[in-house]
Amino acid sequence: MRPASQTRAVGIAIVGVSLLFAAIRFLQMQIDAKTRTVEQQKEELLLRSPSAVKRMSLGYNALLADIYWTRAVQYYGNRVGTPDATFELLWPLLDIATTLDPKLVIAYRFGAIFLSEPGPAGAGRSDLAIELVKRGIAENPDQWNLNSDLGFLYYWRLQDFQSSAAAYLEGSKNPKAPSWLKMMAARVAEKGGSLETSAMIWSELRNSTQDPIVRERATQMLRGLKAQEDEMHLDDLADQYKKRSAHYPASTGELRDAGLINGIPVDPDGYPYVFGPDGKSRLNPQSTIVIPKELRTPLSPSN
Repeated sequence: MRPASQTRAVGIAIVGVSLLFAAIRFLQMQIDAKTRTVEQQKEELLLRSPSAVKRMSLGYNALLADIYWTRAVQYYGNRVGTPDATFELLWPLLDIATTLDPKLVIAYRFGAIFLSEPGPAGAGRSDLAIELVKRGIAENPDQWNLNSDLGFLYYWRLQDFQSSAAAYLEGSKNPKAPSWLKMMAARVAEKGGSLETSAMIWSELRNSTQDPIVRERATQMLRGLKAQEDEMHLDDLADQYKKRSAHYPASTGELRDAGLINGIPVDPDGYPYVFGPDGKSRLNPQSTIVIPKELRTPLSPSN
């Protein structure tokens, strides 16, 4: 017959787990509550302390980490792209998930993307994204892709090319790291801020992710970078045209007729570029391409 103390301990554990999962269910209800304000959600969200949740987990750390990560993805997905959306609960959810399971690499990688994206695509918190990835690197030193993510954050979000190159270089020291990581470190150190370097980084991000939201975002950025490179080239040609004709071209057709280009260049959407009265090329109003604002000033053409 089972001793009374052992039976009591089992009973307490069962109750504890039941209460914990009830609290998780309550958390989901708060995340899904469309009519509540962010401040109300913050006040009503019970389990925001990673250490408290870990103490209550009763050994189910990995399972609860998966639950919190799933909640973070749902929370982000319900708000991304919504005008004036805020992401106040994103960091607490990611903080708890990675504290419960420090080996949950996917939460570091994609969580950092969600945190660093400017609104309305994300929380606009590059500082927290970098903190999250650094934590991931400390807990998972064998994961070279986390160093790549850190290099991306420093490069694209902070324009800190020195720190970006250092992150890529550190990742390249991993025996499992691909050769392009060391090449990226050298490229960023030499030509940080160039269109070609930026395109390389976004290409690697797109190729390395299986998250459809991140892949689509990377594709959009690559299309925007291509349009930006086209515009810079057309602006140079417009200056050449003005030296010959004493006025800027009114269309790319005039550049073609002057023998400066072959055919009519189009953006990745298939629309021809247009010129303003200042001689600067622009996207066609019908185009869906968005030229990235990040790094627009220091970007230079590919070499």
